[in-house]
Amino acid sequence: MADDKLYDFAIIGGGAAGLSAGIYAERYKMKTVVVRGKDPGGETAIAATVENYPGFKSIDGYELIQKMEDHAVSTGVELRDGEVIDVLRQKHCFDLLLTDGTHLLSRTICFALGARHRRLGLPKEKELTGRGISYCTTCDAPLYKGKEIIIVGGGDSSVKGANLAGEYVTKIYFIVRGGKITAEPVNWDRFETNLVKTGKAEILYNTAIKEILGTDKFEGVRLSKPYKESDVLKAGGLFVQIGALPNNEMAKKLGVELDEKGYIHVDKFMKTNVDGIFAAGDITDGAGPFRQDIIAAAQGAMAATSAYQDLGVHGGMACEVHALPIIAPKSIPPRNKKKVP
Repeated sequence: MADDKLYDFAIIGGGAAGLSAGIYAERYKMKTVVVRGKDPGGETAIAATVENYPGFKSIDGYELIQKMEDHAVSTGVELRDGEVIDVLRQKHCFDLLLTDGTHLLSRTICFALGARHRRLGLPKEKELTGRGISYCTTCDAPLYKGKEIIIVGGGDSSVKGANLAGEYVTKIYFIVRGGKITAEPVNWDRFETNLVKTGKAEILYNTAIKEILGTDKFEGVRLSKPYKESDVLKAGGLFVQIGALPNNEMAKKLGVELDEKGYIHVDKFMKTNVDGIFAAGDITDGAGPFRQDIIAAAQGAMAATSAYQDLGVHGGMACEVHALPIIAPKSIPPRNKKKVP
């Protein structure tokens, strides 16, 4: 193997959850590595402004992640660039394979991979991504200065995206499949006051996108019902913000239990049903649909604490008998009544 280090705790994902887990793990004197992933910092790193993280009245998302990384490194956390592409279960540890062929071995692991943008699933969507179709207003809204755009969504992230885009574009057509928008009051107030009431944004309720128009670049959409006597709506850009899908593939392969939406199911201490595997942040169902940096950071701290306690019980991943997925807890004898190798 390219790397024969044996870690106590390997964290897959370098966002708020992963970095917080690393900080706490090092405080417990656990040999810890955080593999930052394909998009270091996750969604937080591309957030324009964060105003609800305690200690910072307003801070750029990328700057917040940089401060978290600096904090983690100062405690002794090893940050590794690259992406974990597979996790294999060895007899007494986990083997993490990175994109560069490196293998990392760890007694316990934590999935902190967050979630990826959900797509509309329409023809031309993939081909025109980056050519007028985007999933990140923070990244791309400035590119549409002086243009009209479409935002499809209905949740808090889409409203926040509209608030940001409103600083650059001339008009926002806000398409909502249902009959209402769910957003934090402070974000909705800004949207309604600065955009809707001024005529800079128009909401099309109970409307869906049936077709994406354009060949070499995005030109507009075909709607499920007419808008101003036409089902074609022309615009310079389309921002898709309809939720996210958890990055659960590796966890699923290891037998980790998922909820009905594909999020990793954890208990209140961030334990999964597989011994030695923990999870934190947006990839979990730990806080229901409420997914924020402060929640992710708290869950990371809890995951590290649980991993530390786990190491104290049996030095890491349990033996084969005790490492079975905990599907029926009552059928497994309590550990204090049976010697653990």
